[in-house]
Amino acid sequence: MSRICDLTGKAALKGNNVSHSNVKTKRKFYPNLQTKRFYIPEEDRWITLKVSTSAIKTINKNGITAVISKFIQKGSI
Repeated sequence: MSRICDLTGKAALKGNNVSHSNVKTKRKFYPNLQTKRFYIPEEDRWITLKVSTSAIKTINKNGITAVISKFIQKGSI
């Protein structure tokens, strides 16, 4: 499974580990993803999404249906 947020599309970034002697080796910076179930009252069902913690905060603030419709209009999903 890929480590990409279902709503925002956040994915891993590439960078370097830098040692004390300034030797650089490749590494990845992964987003903070959580698997979470959300209840959609309009459809009377639960959905499971893999979302970033910033997306969870946005859902808590605005509601799941508003956030999903916003991302559909934006073209993220």
